[in-house]
Parts: sequence; C-alpha cells; structure tokens
Amino acid sequence: MTARNENHDRDRRWLRGFVNHLTGYFAVILVLAVLNFIFTPDDPWVIAPMVGWSPALAIHAAFAMGLMEPFTGK
Repeated sequence: MTARNENHDRDRRWLRGFVNHLTGYFAVILVLAVLNFIFTPDDPWVIAPMVGWSPALAIHAAFAMGLMEPFTGK
C-alpha cells in the first residue's frame, strides 16, 4: 500500500470518527434537552453538558480537517 493510500485511509477513519462523535453529541444533547424541559423547565442545566462537550468536539473536528497535522507531525 502506498503512502498516499495510507494517508487517505487515515483521513477517512478520522472523518468517520468525527461524524460518529458529532452524531453521538447531538443524540445525547437531544435526550438531555428533552429530559431537562420535561422535569426541570425552570433550570436550563442542559447547557452545562453542551458547553463541556464542545471543546472535545472542536478538537476532534480540527484533527478530522487536518488542522493539527503541523503539531502532530503526521
């Protein structure tokens, strides 16, 4: 397998992983939002998990887009 194919496969894995991460994020936040608005509509606690999870999602997006390659040496 050539280096180009290996890089392409790695990029596809990163993108697939990011899409899975993003899908999981939206699914969990949706469930939490529904629970929040059903049981405690006066207290918007669902914002805390959204804000807490967002940096990890942003870093994963940067890796998937190749923005971290200068720092990782890959």
